[in-house]
Amino acid sequence: MERSTQVVVSRNKSIDEQVLDVISSFNQGIKDVELKGYGREIDRTVDIYNIIKEKLGDAVSLVDVTIGSEFKDKRRISYLLFRLRKSF
Repeated sequence: MERSTQVVVSRNKSIDEQVLDVISSFNQGIKDVELKGYGREIDRTVDIYNIIKEKLGDAVSLVDVTIGSEFKDKRRISYLLFRLRKSF
């Protein structure tokens, strides 16, 4: 059974730390990683994906991109979800 993990993008951690979290997940044997950013973190999510793609190249593939919204604290908040798969 393939393991997967979800990384929620946060303004509390630097972009480099979050890129390292994703790469570390791949190195620990996790096959699929979901990178999810809410509201103002959507632009950071795209930046993190671009850095991962630049560093790993063809070793990571984009499986799916989902755009939607969820209710949090009685408010609707937009999100962007990237599903990444390790191909090495």
